Amino acid sequence: MHHIIKNQFQEEALQWIKQIPKIQVGWSQCLQALEGHSDRVRSVTFRPDGKMLASASGDKTIRLWDPITGQCLQTLEGHSEWVRSVTFQPDGKMLASASDDKTIRLWDPITGQCLQTLEGHSGWVRSVTFQPD
Repeated sequence: MHHIIKNQFQEEALQWIKQIPKIQVGWSQCLQALEGHSDRVRSVTFRPDGKMLASASGDKTIRLWDPITGQCLQTLEGHSEWVRSVTFQPDGKMLASASDDKTIRLWDPITGQCLQTLEGHSGWVRSVTFQPD
């Protein structure tokens, strides 16, 4: 598959170029790997404007990432069990997380502060979403 692009444009190479730079024979489809969680990542979501990525993990944390640089902006801690799901509010001003600790937490993604903990579930909370207005 990766040779299709090379073959398509190979004839258009500038004639005055004497040495073609060496490139990898196979191109990886992976653009970036974000590393930092110490357990499996259970959920990922982009902020609606695409300028932030949130990941939820079995390590009981949520990490907020810059998707351009791959830098971890902050780690949100507070759940006592696996975090199963994360989602941004449609305007991107709030993040919700669902956990095996039977809670949903609402976070400010800029400050990293937990704004509210919603309790009362009798079992694991596996998914969370916001209802659009």
